[in-house]
Amino acid sequence: MTYENDPVYQMAVKQLREVAALLQIPDDVVEVLAHPERLLRVKIPVRMDNGKIKVFFGWRSQHNSALGPYKGGVRYHINVSEGEVVALSMWMTWKNSLAGIPYGGGKGGVKVNPKELSPRELEELSRKYFHAISRIVGEDVDIPAPDVYTNPQTMAWFMDEYSSIVGYNAWGVVTAKPKELGGLYARIVSTGLGTAIVAREAAKKVWGGVEGRTVAVQGFGNVGIYAAKYLSEWGAKVVAVSDSKGAIYNPEGLNVEEVIKVKQETGRVQNYKGAKKFITNEELLELPVDILVPAAIEEVITKENADRIKAKVISEGANGPTTPEADIILRKKGAIVIPDILANAGGVIMSWIEWANNRMGNWLTEEQALERLEHKMVENFGRVYDEWQKRFYDHPMRTAAYALAVERVLKAMQLRGWI
Repeated sequence: MTYENDPVYQMAVKQLREVAALLQIPDDVVEVLAHPERLLRVKIPVRMDNGKIKVFFGWRSQHNSALGPYKGGVRYHINVSEGEVVALSMWMTWKNSLAGIPYGGGKGGVKVNPKELSPRELEELSRKYFHAISRIVGEDVDIPAPDVYTNPQTMAWFMDEYSSIVGYNAWGVVTAKPKELGGLYARIVSTGLGTAIVAREAAKKVWGGVEGRTVAVQGFGNVGIYAAKYLSEWGAKVVAVSDSKGAIYNPEGLNVEEVIKVKQETGRVQNYKGAKKFITNEELLELPVDILVPAAIEEVITKENADRIKAKVISEGANGPTTPEADIILRKKGAIVIPDILANAGGVIMSWIEWANNRMGNWLTEEQALERLEHKMVENFGRVYDEWQKRFYDHPMRTAAYALAVERVLKAMQLRGWI
């Protein structure tokens, strides 16, 4: 199989096998979990603005449905591969399971640089991709959402294309839609808010609360912005933030609202006037802060710099920012690394709330949606933390999170007679 040689897929399987060894899961069952239930590859011919037809390729991987419909985003990126999509669908299975929501794991991707397409070309690509996968998605089957370089507008095109096929308004076939089409504004803030909530809950365990604790946020996109915003509102002192062009630092604290405004208006946090010092993204990670939120890219905390990380609490807003070797080093130092499948699950939890809301006729208010998100994130953090303390204290918290996630999927498969 093509995807089996992909390094991203191999990493996902390695993580699964490590947890399976701790839980004493038989090899034949691990083999079942290591592969998707369905993998669809589609051809997407698009007539470009120059009149020529260009062929793109896309995938939808449906990893496991023991807990419910497949759920996971669709990304547009030139480096999308079959193996990456399969690996991401597996990770979504564990994330959804750990979140305690009634979803299995799915993921989609199209190999394209969306920045090179005109708005019309992008719409045609989106509609034709969703048309091509329409037979295997649906409100009770597979519910896509945005991911890298896709957004609420993309979801609007997906929803409209699918609705034209089935002959009714299928509001719940995708999530993170525009508010006018059954989406929730709360979905925009949900991932960053969730990352902040679990950081706050960890701070309660370490210091009794988040008030007065210093925070550094690497990556000032959607996740980093809202993580910083909420932690600041709860009394923490955000002293450093960064984007891809560099970082700003002021040990006396930054005005987060002003930094957000500067970032949105100029595209660069270093245009903020209240910084005492410009630093690099790498230097930000090693600042003497209490809480670190890596919310940019993967593998920024490694065995090379883990010893120099001073934060006691690390809440992973990004996917995979900490390597396995760094995880072990930080555990030995006594740091609490809140793993990505717990820390950044706010987005998929809010997608579940939006989906359920659509099925009920859009009954919830934004405030009610946020209350449900907070309750779920606090509950999930407590469950993982307790499991870590009881069963896996010598391991990183990530081990406890994966163990809970895999065990829940296995239990569902056993009850259904699949294994």
